[in-house]
Amino acid sequence: MDTKRFNAALIGDFNLGTFANLLSNDESAPLVHADAPPYGQVAQILMNPDHPTWTTADGSPPDCAVIWTRPDGVIAGFRRLLDFERVPLEDILAEVDFFAAQIAAAARRVNSVFVPIWTLPTYHEGLGVLDLRDEIGIGNTLMRMNLRLSEALRDQPNVYLLNTAKWVEASRNAYQPKAWYMAKVAFGSDVFMAAIKTIKSALVGIGGKRKKLIVLDLDNTLWGGVVGDVGWENLNLGGHDPLGEAFVDFQRTLKALTRRGIILGVVSKNEESVALEAIRQHPEMVLRADDFAGWKINWNDKAQNVADLVADLNLGMDAAVFLDDNPVERARVREMLPGVLVPDLPEDPMLYVKTLLSLNVFDAPALTAEDAERTKMYVTDRQRTALKTEIGSLDAWLQTLGVVVTIAPLTASTLPRAAQLFNKTNQLNLSTRRMTDAELLAWASAPGHALWTVSVRDKFGDLGLTGLISLESDAGIIRDYVLSCRVMGRKVEETMLAYVVEQARVAGLEQVTATYVPTAKNKPTLDTFMRSGFAHDAETFTWRTADAYPVPDGISLEAGEAVGG
Repeated sequence: MDTKRFNAALIGDFNLGTFANLLSNDESAPLVHADAPPYGQVAQILMNPDHPTWTTADGSPPDCAVIWTRPDGVIAGFRRLLDFERVPLEDILAEVDFFAAQIAAAARRVNSVFVPIWTLPTYHEGLGVLDLRDEIGIGNTLMRMNLRLSEALRDQPNVYLLNTAKWVEASRNAYQPKAWYMAKVAFGSDVFMAAIKTIKSALVGIGGKRKKLIVLDLDNTLWGGVVGDVGWENLNLGGHDPLGEAFVDFQRTLKALTRRGIILGVVSKNEESVALEAIRQHPEMVLRADDFAGWKINWNDKAQNVADLVADLNLGMDAAVFLDDNPVERARVREMLPGVLVPDLPEDPMLYVKTLLSLNVFDAPALTAEDAERTKMYVTDRQRTALKTEIGSLDAWLQTLGVVVTIAPLTASTLPRAAQLFNKTNQLNLSTRRMTDAELLAWASAPGHALWTVSVRDKFGDLGLTGLISLESDAGIIRDYVLSCRVMGRKVEETMLAYVVEQARVAGLEQVTATYVPTAKNKPTLDTFMRSGFAHDAETFTWRTADAYPVPDGISLEAGEAVGG
């Protein structure tokens, strides 16, 4: 279990003491500590890098910041609008731009910044029926302000706007006038607790710990009925039946999650041929065989099948969510695989979509092209594995695959995926450093540093950006060596080393050195370097550049230019 404790800086124009206490005492993971901040000093804190808010008790900067304000508390023009004065919209938006610039400056001091968007008390009617009309309405102006804030902060990769309105809508006591007049507390505890849930989910996702796999039962989970008893033609799925529609909507919601990089798998007690026929033949199925990264359809213990499927996909148990209508099977998996999240599906399938969309475990700091194609990558990987079985030897298999490795400098367009890979890859990771997008770009751009991205494709398709390698050319140190488990064992490992050795030779270095930093999960990195041919002393590996490191047979290398000094 991850025991990291985050320190959060809180900045607001209202009293955030209650929020700080609730956040610090919330025992759900991850743990977050926050001190009650002074309120009404938003600009003073944001614009002053030496303010005590930016230093924790041990002298280090906080991990994240929450900047929570009321629109009338930081935008003077909006305050005048609430008094029903006529204020030019461009004047108000100019103030929003200035506030966004303050946030952007503060974002350089922490890893992540969370900004709840502006709302008004639900009892404020504004201009009534005119409130959303053009620029005269308070509601219309507030929407434009939030949109402008979002646009102004779009290029700040570590700033995240949070939807305060959702917390307010779900709260019974969102606004309490007495609490405002007596203590300057702008929201009720329900709103603060909803914010804590959102922020903690975001911290997990930013740290690369989000859930990546949903393992699904079939009978009465993806469709109504037991396919082995009634046949696929008689399943309750779609049509004009309320339950059938609910199952279709559930499948549609699951498919939508695959476009966010979540992969799907099946673990079901069934005859495989019967279940797969239903998936392939039923006209109302939204999810087809190619939507699943893998499956275990048999009569074996479900907990063991879940464990085997997760292992087949090279994921950890903490990456999986298990959905099953049967409470006994849920209890079994929950007991045997405590790392797997096992929500309780409601008895009524009409509530499945609500339950799924309420899970706050799929947050990611960015959505990349690789996320949208992840399921396709796993499906084509099944095809590669089948081919490997047919071909026999690894070298013959690679020759048949036609693997192309493209190594190119880090760019703004590849930064989000590179940072995602950098922070979530555990098995093949030399140093297991963790950095935000901005930190990674700053490191790669520093004099004497070079960082390349590694992309892989073959005849089955594009596996995308799957690796990173970096070099400190002033010291000849391979600092980072990161590769996704999806492409391990295909000679990409050796190709990366061949490339970095050649780059070191061109830079005039006599040798390169890589030091393995062991973790609980990265032993495959040590195994890779032990068979790499590098000379080694304990866990330090060296290659003299006078000897070329060969690109493996069967691999085509497309190389880019080095980045850095």
